[in-house]
Amino acid sequence: MLEVGIIHRDIDLLLYTHTHPDHISDLVPILFACKYADLPRKKDLLCAGGPGFKTYFRRLKEFYGSWIETLSYHLEIEEMSQAPTAFRDLTISSKTMNHLPESVGYRIEITNGKSIVVSGDTDYCRNIIDLAREADILVIECSFPEGKKAEGHLTPYLAGRIGLESRCKRLLLTHQYPICDEFDIVKQCKAVYSGEVILGQDLMRINI
Repeated sequence: MLEVGIIHRDIDLLLYTHTHPDHISDLVPILFACKYADLPRKKDLLCAGGPGFKTYFRRLKEFYGSWIETLSYHLEIEEMSQAPTAFRDLTISSKTMNHLPESVGYRIEITNGKSIVVSGDTDYCRNIIDLAREADILVIECSFPEGKKAEGHLTPYLAGRIGLESRCKRLLLTHQYPICDEFDIVKQCKAVYSGEVILGQDLMRINI
């Protein structure tokens, strides 16, 4: 975040796809920093997740107590519903994904008509296809190469199939496990999806 000129106080909205540690372990440090930094946070923060997210956050508060207490700003904890949610110039929709019971993916529509879809962790399912329908870009997990499939995750072929069936305009492959470095997963994805396929990299910027 610092390398792209963003600090914890700049964040207005946090959307979590599920509660596995590699996806949510930044929440406590962010809340801790908002309280104990030289300049405590003043503006409101909305933090949302899937079903059960409020229960998860309540347990965090029971464990960390005053360390993550929000005295200088208002923190709103929400569970995303099937109905679209308005946030400033965004409309945010979510659907459950095939990973954990509380896993969700997000579709973020901007007032200029552009749309971004984030799958989070998921296996192939109808909901991610519906969520990504004709999206400008689908940020999709692609954890393992072909021949190394793991339950609850996608391979390049399955990611490409979702891109094909949703007719999204571009695929951005993310969440690669180290074994993906040994394979050309973009080529594997293009075997089924003819649109642009981008391999996600830290600090990457993409115009929508």
